[in-house]
Amino acid sequence: MRDKKVTFLTQAAMIAAIYVVLTFVFAPISFGEVQIRIAEMLTILPVFTPAAIPGLFVGCLIGNITGGALLPDVIFGSLATLIGAVGTYLLRDSKRFFAVLPPIAANICIVPFVLRYAYGVVLPIPFLMLTVGIGEVVSCGILGNCLISVLGRYRSRIFKQA
Repeated sequence: MRDKKVTFLTQAAMIAAIYVVLTFVFAPISFGEVQIRIAEMLTILPVFTPAAIPGLFVGCLIGNITGGALLPDVIFGSLATLIGAVGTYLLRDSKRFFAVLPPIAANICIVPFVLRYAYGVVLPIPFLMLTVGIGEVVSCGILGNCLISVLGRYRSRIFKQA
């Protein structure tokens, strides 16, 4: 029992750390009206372990704080990632295509309103949904599916069940 808790916390912490590093390294394209947050490809990890859910949430929270995001972005942007991670976990047994949809949808529905009302971006909400959606399709849809293909081969060695 204790080993499972340690494994869960270790996996969550590692996922959070990787999310923060990817957000920091790719900061120029991780924020703004047109953003491709490379770290969002990690939102497929709940397919492999439930520890990814808190790991992604904490990683996004820290990534937004260290990236200089405003408080509404820190809160609602991180919640979008949390909602997406939970959705991915719930769809973990479905086809890969469906597992990447929750983070894409959550960010399309939440981030444009953060951009408009927290940052004062004057572009229309539907246009912001399009630009955020394109970035999410690239990071979650394309890169996330690539990551799930690679990690699927090594599932038992990398993700011991928490």
